[in-house]
Amino acid sequence: MKEQFLNLAKQRRSIYALGRNVTASEDDIASLIKETVKWVPTTFNNQSTRAVILFGANHEKLWDIVGQRLKSEVPTEEAYQKTLQKINAFKSAFGTVMFYTDMDVVHQSENNFALYADNFADWAEQGQGIAQFAVWTALAENGLGANLQHYNPLIDDLVRDAFDIPKNWKLRAEMDFGSIEAPAGDKAFMSDEDRFKVLK
Repeated sequence: MKEQFLNLAKQRRSIYALGRNVTASEDDIASLIKETVKWVPTTFNNQSTRAVILFGANHEKLWDIVGQRLKSEVPTEEAYQKTLQKINAFKSAFGTVMFYTDMDVVHQSENNFALYADNFADWAEQGQGIAQFAVWTALAENGLGANLQHYNPLIDDLVRDAFDIPKNWKLRAEMDFGSIEAPAGDKAFMSDEDRFKVLK
């Protein structure tokens, strides 16, 4: 069996030590992300996934918003400083992709295909997962590290105002990316016997 795709999937790891030593241009990276999302499958090809790609001051602005918003959620100043250290690591990356679901598309699909109406929200989440994995793997193929964060819904309103996001877009995840300044650690796996069944 060919394993080129599998090897790329193995390169896709959660990299937290990210920097800005990136040789690819912002335009080339944005194009890669857009094309990757465009070719990801969605239910009935409804194309419900949206992406906002942030570089430079806008990338930093996002993580400043996260840091400020979390201040009221963390119980002590000491804990907040630890949280801020983590947020600043994301801010040190080269850019961020914010992944959204267009809920107007989801609701329209529910109306158009009433028999499957209860499934479209779940199917949109599946589309999100595929898109996030695909973008992450495409970045890895090009030597860029990334990690996936979920500060939604805490930051949703602030981010919507800051970046003029349509109200019908629902934030699902934030992926910061950049140069790999330190590799990921070893990955542990549960036993195949507990995870898979192969019936012949």
